[in-house]
Amino acid sequence: MDCYVCVQEANFDVGAEYQTLAQDPQCGAVVTFTGLVRDLPGGGLQGIELEHYPEMTERLLLQLCERAQARWQVKAIRLIHRVGMIHLNESIVFLGVASAHRKEAFAAGEFIMDYLKTQAPFWKKELTQTGSYWVAAKASDMDAVSRWQQDD
Repeated sequence: MDCYVCVQEANFDVGAEYQTLAQDPQCGAVVTFTGLVRDLPGGGLQGIELEHYPEMTERLLLQLCERAQARWQVKAIRLIHRVGMIHLNESIVFLGVASAHRKEAFAAGEFIMDYLKTQAPFWKKELTQTGSYWVAAKASDMDAVSRWQQDD
């Protein structure tokens, strides 16, 4: 099993990441997710600034991938998360999961993203036309992760 995790400022190439995962002839499924900076409901977002705790971030993300690999039969996982200044419509995160079958790939991907949103040491500041502010964790993200805890 292969797990690649990277936290970086630079953007990533979704196509290249997919091609890396699609190389294994034993894989019948590659599920990918790309998170983007989206505008606020009322508009006006210029971008976000993501900070993280470098000594912990990659280690925690790798642990999430390893937990997913222990739980589902997946062949490979690639997780890239950007930090720094990211503008509207730019990519924030790439997650790719390769497995023999789609069910495992989808489940492992959802598991990783749900825990990433609630446990990874990232802090997000939204920059708008009227100022900037730090974003608090959402209750809906905590609800999403609770479904996996019932199965732990």
